[in-house]
Amino acid sequence: MTDQAPLAPPGVFEFGPFRLLPARKLLLLSDQPVRLGSRALDILIMLVERSGELVGKDEIIARVWPNTFVEEGSLRVHVAAIRRALGDGQAGKRYIANVPGRGYQFLAQVERAAGQPAAGQPSPASGAGQGLPLSLARIVGRDDTVRLIAARLVQSRFITIVGPGGIGKTTVALAVVDALAQSFADGARFVDLAPIGNSGLVASAVASALGLPIRTDDPATDLAAALADRKMLIVLDSCEHVTETAALLAEALRKGAPGVHLLATSREPLRAEGERVHRLSPLATPLSPAGLTAAQALAFPAIQLFVERAAASLDGFTLSDSDTPLVVDICRRLDGIALAIEIVAGRVDTFGIAGIAELLNYRFGLLLRGRRTALPRHQTLSSAIDWSYTLLPEWERVIFRRFAVFAGGATLPSASAVTAKADMAASDAVEAIANLVAKSLVTADVMGTTARYRLLDTTRAYAREKLIESGELEPFTRRHAEHYKELFERAEMEWSTRASEEWFAVYGADIDNVRAALDWTFSPDGDGSIGAALTIAAEPLWTYLSLIDECRRRVEQALAGLPPESHGTRRHMQLLAALGSTLLYGNEGGGRGVREIGAIWAQTLEIAEKLDDIDYRLKALWGSWIDHFNRGEHRAALELARKFRDLAANASASADQSVGDRMIGFSLHLLGDLADARRHIERMLGSYVAPLRRSHVIRFQFDQRITAEMTLAQILWLQGLPDQAMRTAEAGVEEATALGHAMSLCNILAQAACPIALLTGDLEAAHRFIALLLATAAKNALNMWEIWGRCFHGLLLTRSGDPALGLEELRKAFSELPPARFALRYTAFLGELAEALSNAGQVAQGVAAIDKALERSRHNEELWCLAELLRIKGQIVLKEGGAHAAQASEQHMMQSLAWAGRQGALAWELRTATSLARRWREEGRAEAARDLLAPIYARFHEGFGTADLIAAHNLLQALR
Repeated sequence: MTDQAPLAPPGVFEFGPFRLLPARKLLLLSDQPVRLGSRALDILIMLVERSGELVGKDEIIARVWPNTFVEEGSLRVHVAAIRRALGDGQAGKRYIANVPGRGYQFLAQVERAAGQPAAGQPSPASGAGQGLPLSLARIVGRDDTVRLIAARLVQSRFITIVGPGGIGKTTVALAVVDALAQSFADGARFVDLAPIGNSGLVASAVASALGLPIRTDDPATDLAAALADRKMLIVLDSCEHVTETAALLAEALRKGAPGVHLLATSREPLRAEGERVHRLSPLATPLSPAGLTAAQALAFPAIQLFVERAAASLDGFTLSDSDTPLVVDICRRLDGIALAIEIVAGRVDTFGIAGIAELLNYRFGLLLRGRRTALPRHQTLSSAIDWSYTLLPEWERVIFRRFAVFAGGATLPSASAVTAKADMAASDAVEAIANLVAKSLVTADVMGTTARYRLLDTTRAYAREKLIESGELEPFTRRHAEHYKELFERAEMEWSTRASEEWFAVYGADIDNVRAALDWTFSPDGDGSIGAALTIAAEPLWTYLSLIDECRRRVEQALAGLPPESHGTRRHMQLLAALGSTLLYGNEGGGRGVREIGAIWAQTLEIAEKLDDIDYRLKALWGSWIDHFNRGEHRAALELARKFRDLAANASASADQSVGDRMIGFSLHLLGDLADARRHIERMLGSYVAPLRRSHVIRFQFDQRITAEMTLAQILWLQGLPDQAMRTAEAGVEEATALGHAMSLCNILAQAACPIALLTGDLEAAHRFIALLLATAAKNALNMWEIWGRCFHGLLLTRSGDPALGLEELRKAFSELPPARFALRYTAFLGELAEALSNAGQVAQGVAAIDKALERSRHNEELWCLAELLRIKGQIVLKEGGAHAAQASEQHMMQSLAWAGRQGALAWELRTATSLARRWREEGRAEAARDLLAPIYARFHEGFGTADLIAAHNLLQALR
């Protein structure tokens, strides 16, 4: 082979029990995918392609990380991951050799197969367990345990693996997932609770892992409800510091989500109802080394693990008969604890077997004072870490203990930036981290495009104690907070220019570091100014993760700690705007009254005007506009929308001008000015150019183009263009579905697709849209849209043969709609409820409901549906009876026709004319009925298959 061979050649490579498919970026072992990160796979492909050749480290870096500066330590970490995945060194098998200072060589014999794999073979993107982390070590000696736990988990649904730190609980749990994941229709998810410092965030961590927003009043119950129909396996890893909260969550999931199985790991049982406990034993070790050969000793898992780890540390290491007694003794002294064995075996390259045995004797003898057999296993592990720490060079010790400030791990740039000190270059910190990975003191997750490094929970606790002893806890906790403040300030600026998935891949995994930094900044010894800045910068991350209520709590915390002299500053303004946004869309506004939310936006606008900050003036006007129409104050909302557009025009912000047109158009539509509303909406759609990414979704909550199409669909139906209205609504639903933004999808479903399908009489489409609305709202904990979905479902039932059940569901759902908040559609639903009550014979209740709807319509100037409310009033008055019922009914009908004609609402005009013509026919006034209905019907040019037009046509035929 030549140096010019491609990175991913066609065909299939075979070596040992493995098959490598370069074109598909896939490594198979016995036809099952081997989890390996994309960078590691690129390295493996390059080495296998040039099997037998020495491939220079610089050449590998240039090929795998083109146009990117990468430290050699990153390459070493990825090669170590490859070795672990291949089982390099196990049972004498050797795959990759390291030539110090030069590069790497693939040693195994490689054969190139001609064909591609069968179409049915798995790929990395398939499989129910995708997204799970790599096991921290190859599973050794746990096959029977894995099978036992898997079988019991299928039966009992809830098992906690219990054991001391480092014994291998997480490794076993991941192996159980591998065994069972394909059995669950919705797959498996792994939730690492180790970084969670506050037990109250357990539910948030689980929800984030599952992609489910939660409510804050009872998050465990909310999660259970969201997962009620799922069939999946959830792993709750490292529960020991949040046992009570984890137990409550587990109980709620077990009771409320019968298809969910739970596998927890903890140093102690959760003591939850339904929990079965499996206590993990240490790896088996020979009782005595006497007379054992190397082959006999390798039948014990502890020895296997030691040898495998030593081979990864020292190229060419094999267990000899002469070294066997020493290795057996070492593993026995470490009590078969996997992490302790890994730590010690990782130093074979430095001290050799005999040297390790001698140092181990001395160090443990000193620490345990001759009473080793009486010491708990977790203290044995602590001693092993302490011993390894003592043997580190000073610069590696420094980096190791400083690494304790990270929660949930860190990227290499973050790790080196925080841990390096003034007299240490960042490259030295990178080298130290790579060395710590090699010594199993730091673990590396190289599955993604960016490797992340972390300390195990036990190791982190130890490192933190050392950091405290060194007197460096406070300064490096501060450095950690300052770093993430700067990092997320950069992330905030990039939010408008990078693709969503790319942005989240870079910054999303640091949510636990943000939480840890904020916990410190707002502590008595912290720095609130750093906390306030980080809170502002991290708002896009919380929004992306749908953690709106967590964001609100953090913003409130920052505002509470803001000194008086900072009031009226840019930072105060930014926090107020963030608070206003979370209160608009969080769960019930955080318990605040609607007037207080309005006051927050007014204060934001006041500061923005004082600072002449155009961006925040626009943001405050938008927030106030949303708040006003949420409360039904449509005339005031229109004025705010005009101010927004005028300001955007003066600032030459073309995209914001278009958004202003949409805001004006929506307000005009609610006020009943359909022609002008349509003009603004069509102008917006004709000129709007969406940002490079979805930054407008975060800034304005919804995708702006889809929201404009929502309003246009409503207007088109009202103007007598039902076919165009339905096509526009369906197109918006398709766009929102493709976009994957739940709130935009719910919005167009609730405001356009569902009501228009019901209005046109397309009950099949209505059923489909309502089901999608209910499912999307429930999955994303969007309460208001879920209530709207239930209202629509009640209406659907009243029109599809079950009016009694439909009325019951409509009335129950409507009772949950808050009239003073999210008032949009409240008046329309009230009119629908009045008509349903009247049709069910509950005329008095119908009268009360329609009178309330009319009063709200006129008071709020919510005039778009006034003509329909007047028609319903006319129908109900007639049913109510009385001396002047007929006269009063006709008067309401005539008012309805006048309003509909004035607004150009041809759809309402047809409905009212049909109702009135039907009544006149019954009274023997057929000619007047025909003269009323025929010219209105003749103005339609489409929609002749819709319910209203069919009814009008049939009535006209009868009148002729």
